[in-house]
Amino acid sequence: MNSCLYECTIMHDRQSPRRYKFVHKIFMFYFDLDELPQVSGFSWLLGYNQRRVYDFRDKDHISAGFTSVKENIRSFLKTQGIEQKIHRIQLLTNVRTFGYIFNPVSFYFCFDAQENPVCVVSEIGNTFGELKYFYLGPDKKSTKSFNDRQVKYYYISPFTDLDNQMDFNIQIPDDRLNITIDTLKNGEKFFWSSMTGPRKPLTTVNLIGYTIKYPWVTLKVVFLIHWHAAMLHFIKKVPHHAKEDNPSLQREVFRAWNKN
Repeated sequence: MNSCLYECTIMHDRQSPRRYKFVHKIFMFYFDLDELPQVSGFSWLLGYNQRRVYDFRDKDHISAGFTSVKENIRSFLKTQGIEQKIHRIQLLTNVRTFGYIFNPVSFYFCFDAQENPVCVVSEIGNTFGELKYFYLGPDKKSTKSFNDRQVKYYYISPFTDLDNQMDFNIQIPDDRLNITIDTLKNGEKFFWSSMTGPRKPLTTVNLIGYTIKYPWVTLKVVFLIHWHAAMLHFIKKVPHHAKEDNPSLQREVFRAWNKN
């Protein structure tokens, strides 16, 4: 099977206006979308749209009106004019853990019939329940990675401006994961982030080990997001933006937040 796990080291390093760095470890799933209907056969801990310790749900990702995540991402790829070229799609993501989900970022890696990478789609979430695609097409591909700079136009963090640039360097996962998404303001990089780690087989033994090592992994992620936000706000005194600020700079957002 193509589906597997990655044990990830997450690093954030903010240089301005105050220095703040942290490193944490989690694990993530890397699914072949064609294998999703069979994932419950990989391990009794894992389910597809069914309640298990770890549960992949189609509805936790962007919907274009279709039932499955595969149909929805293919619908988006069709708008980019490349859907017919795509033979296989791998999704790096978190899943529901004991029924709870929070996904800061997922990545769709799309391959042609010769197993050549065609494009990458980043699906970025925030704590307001919003999701947004960031597309890196064939013109952004180098030998083993996709690279691009895009204006954010999205509320990811209250501590970065909505019109900052995001610098994507996304390597195609193999024995190791290596992804960086840095942030620039006025052309100067001030925030570095990376996700790295080794590939592991998707087995019951590994899932049991990670459940012990990283219990309630999705709750850990959302707790740490709020913890570091509190540190930046109360300790580091970093200026921040309210969600209601500058709605015109929040564009192409799926499941947009409504304060009411």
